[in-house]
Amino acid sequence: MTERVEWDALPAEFRSAVEARTGPVIASASVTSGFNCTLAMDVRTRNSGRLFLKGVRLSDDAGMAGLLCEERVNSVVGGIGATVRYRVEAAGWLALAFIHIDGRHVDYSPETGDLGAVTRTMQRMQHLRTPAAPVPQLSDRFAGHLRPGEADMLHGTHLLHTDTNPHNILISNHDGHAYLVDWAMPALGPAWVDAAYTATWLMAFGQTPEDALAWLSGIPSWQQADRASVETFVKVTCRHWTARMGEKDAAGSNAEFRHLLDTPRPRAIRQT
Repeated sequence: MTERVEWDALPAEFRSAVEARTGPVIASASVTSGFNCTLAMDVRTRNSGRLFLKGVRLSDDAGMAGLLCEERVNSVVGGIGATVRYRVEAAGWLALAFIHIDGRHVDYSPETGDLGAVTRTMQRMQHLRTPAAPVPQLSDRFAGHLRPGEADMLHGTHLLHTDTNPHNILISNHDGHAYLVDWAMPALGPAWVDAAYTATWLMAFGQTPEDALAWLSGIPSWQQADRASVETFVKVTCRHWTARMGEKDAAGSNAEFRHLLDTPRPRAIRQT
């Protein structure tokens, strides 16, 4: 589990810099789930209301890379992700203060009533514009597992989140919308990729492959997905997890990804 730092344990200079933007912090509570960062907390402030404060030490290279990615794409994910309200850098720390989303983690179980909201968010994501700042291609993270021609099959221009695990999707208590948070690993690729990842999470949380694929079939970009590109995505992902975890430990996850190939796709033209 990632180390968490409480508000009172942060450097006084950093706390003062935060409060110079937000007004006095009245209460704080660390978030224990998700978020690969040292500072992750809900804060109640006198002038700015409730915020989610996410930060890392400047010396944390991996944490900084993820947080800067979130900052770069935030301007184009409004209404789908949480909006950054403030940026604070002081005393060896960098933090982003997001507008707080009052909600709960999505339920992916067979009894869920959340999939309508998830579907609507996935459909809206198809229309996200490409950020002006550089974002890597999805194929870049699989560089050590690609065979000739496979990078081209995964090429795309759509902004992807790439980690739709339930900690990263919040169902709003206010309007029931599904918000996708923690954009620390964005990529560019085919429009259907995040929906495909989500279908594998549905299987991981007890949905049958048939039910997960039935949900996936309602996503327009999946309906138009090029079969060869999907096959490449599945093969490369399975190679990645096998190399990372070993064949035995990766077997369950790999089986879920291979189920994505169970239903023939009607289109033969690659869509990005």
